[in-house]
Amino acid sequence: MNYYFTDEEIQNLVTEEKHFVGSIDDMLNFKESNGHKRSSVEIKRPDGSLFIIKLRQNLNNVNDFSAILAFQERGCNKSFKIRRYNGKSHEHSNKIEGDKFYTFHIHKATQRYQDAGRKEESFAEATDRYSDLRGALKCLLKDCNVKTKLNPQTSLFSE
Repeated sequence: MNYYFTDEEIQNLVTEEKHFVGSIDDMLNFKESNGHKRSSVEIKRPDGSLFIIKLRQNLNNVNDFSAILAFQERGCNKSFKIRRYNGKSHEHSNKIEGDKFYTFHIHKATQRYQDAGRKEESFAEATDRYSDLRGALKCLLKDCNVKTKLNPQTSLFSE
């Protein structure tokens, strides 16, 4: 199944209140694999579909990380990446706009990039809102309306 969402549908997925039954610490339960540490948690919806929060960090480069919010229909094994918060480990290029940058950046799913035959989350904007994976997770939780058992101001975000 190939997903296609309009900008309005994407925005509805972003703003929908998501309740994660665990704590933030549960999101940070990493396993090492292929030079990365990874974590993934699911937030089930009443219709059987789900949101997935995936975290990945390179073990050798602290700036090579992603915090992803994806959506998956019930019974499907493919997901739609709604947001991806990336580290400062590579140059990003927005192919349609023709701009490039090498900094922390947030990928956003757009109808425009889907229509152009690109990955849904190919468009990205530079950001100075975070500088590490924990900060990226904090931004994802806030931007995408994810509620957890613990207040996001817990020790996870203390420096």
